[in-house]
Amino acid sequence: MQRGTIAMPYVDAGGVKLYVEETGQGRPIIFAHEFGSDLRSWDAQVRHFANSHRCIVYNARGYPPSDVPEDAALYGWEHAVGDIDAVIRGLGLDRAHLVGASMGAYAALQFGLRYPGRVSAIVAAAAGSGCCPSQREQWLKQTSTLARSFMDRGLDVTADRIAHSPTRIQLKHKNLRAWREFADRLGRLSVQGLSTTMVRYQMLRPSLYDFRDSLATLAVPVLLAVGDEDTPCVDTNLMLKACLPDAGLWICPNTGHTINLEEPAAFNAQVEGFFDAVERGCWRHGYPTSKQRPRNLDAEEAGPSISLAQRRLR
Repeated sequence: MQRGTIAMPYVDAGGVKLYVEETGQGRPIIFAHEFGSDLRSWDAQVRHFANSHRCIVYNARGYPPSDVPEDAALYGWEHAVGDIDAVIRGLGLDRAHLVGASMGAYAALQFGLRYPGRVSAIVAAAAGSGCCPSQREQWLKQTSTLARSFMDRGLDVTADRIAHSPTRIQLKHKNLRAWREFADRLGRLSVQGLSTTMVRYQMLRPSLYDFRDSLATLAVPVLLAVGDEDTPCVDTNLMLKACLPDAGLWICPNTGHTINLEEPAAFNAQVEGFFDAVERGCWRHGYPTSKQRPRNLDAEEAGPSISLAQRRLR
């Protein structure tokens, strides 16, 4: 599986070995994958950004060739945050951009809250499954059922169910080859790793709604990316946009949960523009409110008033 140029393919995360690959040179970008895949899901992004950045991908604990701990206590969202820190420290980095998808996006946002001085920008793609209060009970039932299914019905059956789910079927219709690669990767992961990750990470992680007050103080540039057909995540991303002071929100049309696989060119373009703005120092830093209005901003420059819905999306 080693395809990158890294000389030391593992870093230590509190006794758990994490498999790492890196490609390219420049400002570092760390990619954290989603539950249903591994580092290979970032291939299109690595090919694109390795021309200008040092691209670092790793497999989460429970995803071979990273270690698959037998002790369930060694899994969970806090361990996932610590694993990002272990990658940064293991590679001798001071700071890095973070790009996370779904489960990886949750960890990236939590890392930003815990270590804001060690992250220069965050891309949170498809974040928020199971976080919306109206969907919370259904999420807990669904994750419990999936965790049992991995062990009782086997990986092939459960992987096929996930690949045909309402927020992933879009990839099959858009790019059958990419969908088959996704389904094949999922079907070759560790049953124990997936099941324990589902129980200890996906089920037990707090809702992002519980962190609204903390998120409102996060002084790190954030790009939120979500597909408009990723129904479990859309409302949560609107909440995150309202809370995060330096966040932008990109909603990709006709797109489900695997946004970076479904629309790789559009995703790369949005992320590239975001990183370029951050690196040039011109990404938004919380636009002035009416109470903080600059003295030279007159009524004509301010333009017409905006609706409540528009204000929520700014």
